[in-house]
Amino acid sequence: MPEQTYTVVLDRFEDEQAVLLCEDDGEVVEELVVPKWFLPPDGRHQDAIFTLRTGEVDQTVLAYQPAETEKRQKEAQSRFDRLSQSLSDQEPHDES
Repeated sequence: MPEQTYTVVLDRFEDEQAVLLCEDDGEVVEELVVPKWFLPPDGRHQDAIFTLRTGEVDQTVLAYQPAETEKRQKEAQSRFDRLSQSLSDQEPHDES
């Protein structure tokens, strides 16, 4: 198997298992379930971003990406803030 690299997002925990979503060009292409202990300790939180590399000799490397995690969290918060602002602009204002 040739080496492949994926972006992986920690979606959720189910008991002692971590559910990871593998992305390729921004689309989820596979869901993986791994033991929680398999994750790097600093990446054991929801929405953590990892790079997953599979190699030719049955080698798999999962590396936590703190900068990418922070970037995505900021982008999500920005989208939420814009949506909240847009909705509040549409609410009727009390002019008493």
